[in-house]
Amino acid sequence: EQVTTSYCCPPFLSSLSTESISWSNNIIFIYPYFFSICLALLLVAVTTVMFNVSRTTMKVAATQCQMRLASSVAKSVASLTGQHFMSIDQLSNEELKGLLEVSHQYKEIYSDKSKPLPQPLSGHSISMIFQKRSTRTRVSTETGMSLLGGHALFLGPSDIQLGVNETMRDTASVLCRFNDIVLARVYSHDDVVELAKYSSAPVINALSDLHHPLQTLADLMALQQHFGKDLTGKTVAWVGDGNNVLHDLMLGSVKMGMNVQIATPKGYEPNADIMAKTLALAKENNANVTTTTVAEDAVKGADVVVTDTWVSMGQEEEYAKRVKEFEGYQVNTELMGKANPGAVFLHCLPRHPEEVTDEVIYSDASLVFPEAENRMWTVMAVMAAQMGKV
Repeated sequence: EQVTTSYCCPPFLSSLSTESISWSNNIIFIYPYFFSICLALLLVAVTTVMFNVSRTTMKVAATQCQMRLASSVAKSVASLTGQHFMSIDQLSNEELKGLLEVSHQYKEIYSDKSKPLPQPLSGHSISMIFQKRSTRTRVSTETGMSLLGGHALFLGPSDIQLGVNETMRDTASVLCRFNDIVLARVYSHDDVVELAKYSSAPVINALSDLHHPLQTLADLMALQQHFGKDLTGKTVAWVGDGNNVLHDLMLGSVKMGMNVQIATPKGYEPNADIMAKTLALAKENNANVTTTTVAEDAVKGADVVVTDTWVSMGQEEEYAKRVKEFEGYQVNTELMGKANPGAVFLHCLPRHPEEVTDEVIYSDASLVFPEAENRMWTVMAVMAAQMGKV
């Protein structure tokens, strides 16, 4: 005998035919689906909770990592908050070593993309003025700022003409109202000095005709990665033009307690005022600085051999003259053989075959490509320090 829905069927089944469906059949038909739906909803809820807990835990871990970094090195670079970064000699020894330590730790932290990364510069921006083109400076700064959570804005020669359509003072006064940091890669050092004079935001000298401090940070980091954090007593040999790259490298090297041996052709010596500063810093740090016009003499007893382009941007018309006058200054296997056993080679790139041979730049002695990578870690350290967000 059938039991019809007229007195025992739930309301939502009232539309079903009482002639063909019994209450017992309804129960058999509905219950398995009911429990399956409940189980599925339960699983979704549990999975969501577990995902949120995991994500929160990872965020906490990233924050704790950032706090550990701050607690260990913040004091050494705290004085750089809001300061311009124009040359290596403006840094105290503690600040220089602190920036290098931050750079090493950023490499360790931000190389692991499997974890949430700290973003201390979230909401911050940097404008990057480029009078002179560069692969490493632009890519390292844009990528580094992105990793730190901020935004980088590229301003090339077609976007901005310093001191041409608008005065340097006005440019600085405007950009610092938009951006938290202003980076400038310029021809004349006077240009970046004037930018810094009128900018309320910290300015980074990304290269001028006198200084290239970001490159020296990357060089010193590469040497620490190879030799260890304490570079005291090592000897750096420079073979080539006495240019902006040498200026900051010799300043930074003596501040780290390293000796510097410089070989340049006559007429290509480093700037006299910067040499005087280097000699004074060398005396303070028990380091020696020597100069010569013979490449082999500079390389003898060296642990590091460094060169750079002989013809910088803006000097193209002097190419033939310079190549002739730099004859004998190519870093090759024979010249490297005059250095200490285990000596390493550095070049800031781009390089040309007259400056260094393939046998050297692609050898085990070459630190050129780790050196290039370090441009990112070091500029990240500088930006974070200027914002007080280490």
